[in-house]
Amino acid sequence: MRDLLLKYRLRLINGLRVSETHSMLLWGAVAGFVGALATIAFRECIAGLQILLTGHSGSFVEIAKGLPWQMRVLLPTCGGIVAGLFLVWAKRMPASAGSDYMEAVAIGDGQIPVRHTLLRSISSLSTIASGGSIGREGSMVQLAALCASLIGRISHFPSSRLRLLVACGAAAGITSAYNAPIAGAFFVTEIVLGALVMESFGPVVVASVVANITMRELPGYKPAYEMPFFPEIAGPELLLFVLLGILAGCLAPQFLRLLDFSKQVFRKTKLPLPVRLGVGGLLVGLISVQVPEVWGNGYSVVNSLLHTHWVWTAVLSVALFKILATALTTGSGAVGGIFTPTLFVGAAAGFLFGDMAHALLPYQISQPFAYAMVGMGAFLAAATNAPLMAILMIFEMTLSYQVVLPLMLSCVVAYVIARSIDGRSMYEITLKRHRDAQERLKLRGTHMSELIRPAETVLGTEATLSEMSALFFKYPVKYIYIVDARNYYCGVVALQDITSCLMDKKDAGDKRARDFLRPHFLHEVTPEMSLGEALELFLDHQGERLPVIASSEEPLLLGAVYKTSLLDAYFRLDRVANS
Repeated sequence: MRDLLLKYRLRLINGLRVSETHSMLLWGAVAGFVGALATIAFRECIAGLQILLTGHSGSFVEIAKGLPWQMRVLLPTCGGIVAGLFLVWAKRMPASAGSDYMEAVAIGDGQIPVRHTLLRSISSLSTIASGGSIGREGSMVQLAALCASLIGRISHFPSSRLRLLVACGAAAGITSAYNAPIAGAFFVTEIVLGALVMESFGPVVVASVVANITMRELPGYKPAYEMPFFPEIAGPELLLFVLLGILAGCLAPQFLRLLDFSKQVFRKTKLPLPVRLGVGGLLVGLISVQVPEVWGNGYSVVNSLLHTHWVWTAVLSVALFKILATALTTGSGAVGGIFTPTLFVGAAAGFLFGDMAHALLPYQISQPFAYAMVGMGAFLAAATNAPLMAILMIFEMTLSYQVVLPLMLSCVVAYVIARSIDGRSMYEITLKRHRDAQERLKLRGTHMSELIRPAETVLGTEATLSEMSALFFKYPVKYIYIVDARNYYCGVVALQDITSCLMDKKDAGDKRARDFLRPHFLHEVTPEMSLGEALELFLDHQGERLPVIASSEEPLLLGAVYKTSLLDAYFRLDRVANS
């Protein structure tokens, strides 16, 4: 059956004279369509569970406000326990290194395990539908990527094409969640793929566009955020947006550090996973008794900040409790995304900054909502280490050219500040890519001075035949290095020459090392040589090692460099470059 599918696929491609590159555009469209359907299905499941649990659907904040306090505590607690049980079940399922879609694209073969992913998605659904303070976009994107992976596996795609198809599915998921096809494409390109390559970018863009069209054509569509008209920004006011970028760049690493700290605290409790998630849900529920705005991912609160007037004390209070609730939910081990909560924190920080600036200069600067809009992008750029994606996402949400200049300034400044602090990112794959880049630079700058080892087989020019023979018996080498009285390298004595002399019947007892010397017979390595230069010397040498001298002018013997050490460093560089 597999061979038959491959045969018809190749026949179709050859018949239509479509190259693999062009055919991927068509497959990208399929991944975009199916990814949008997967996103809608997950969203409808959330709405269905909301009705089942509370009798209402829609904004989690409005639902929480309409519930008695006992239910606000009970629902997140029970939801956490159920989510934990599904996670325990998922851990018993076989899962590859590429279980997460980012790993499947960046370091895996594009195959995402079905049962493991579905169980984790159900766990995420349990947390989200019961009011957990976490984003729904993580599971949406994972499911869209899973659908793309299944399509590629059924069609028997090779690993390289399958990874690209999974990337298309992920882009479709982001696009469907945020109504931002360009940002969805750049999210995958900038964060997951790590580089803008046109061969990969084309199918990803097609998948994003098809997903967006699909979402718009289906009933019930509406943008995630309802952005107000962005005001015209005067020249001097741009400096305030630079300050906002600095603020976001300083705060984002602390937000990520808090999430990591929460995970460590919960992990140290050594509680069973269901109990741990139940405790996290209980604490979120207790907070929601007084601050119901902590329920959900923060969509409705951000929209309220953008369209209604808030007192700064209320914004600060909601923001702090929302950050705490998000840390408790993610720290307990809940499955979900923090992309949307990050946008909320950025909007709140921007609103507070804009409110303070407006209080100082009421008639000279824009309303706080403008700073909230830019704050979303700046905080996202700092948290993801993807400023281009953040700029495009906020621009697509506003569709306003006026937002571009302040947004670009804030996002780039926030990114630079965050990277200079500790380089944290909400995505592990980004951190790995940065570490690999640093390792690659380090290896490329490696010189032979770091690989020098003692030569061991060294004799003077006056060494006797018996001394040379003894050294050859002691070490399994083909050459002995010969130095003069100043330890200057003179050349080598070859095992072949000593063997011939010993086999000769003539008396060779008075022979010395200088009589067998082969000057400049081997290539000579210097400490400042790079990996590439030394490797070229080894290509002409069949042996395991080469001598290292201080310089051609002063040939002081420093030791030897071994081919295994050199190749090990070279292959580490190659693995890092291709990872």
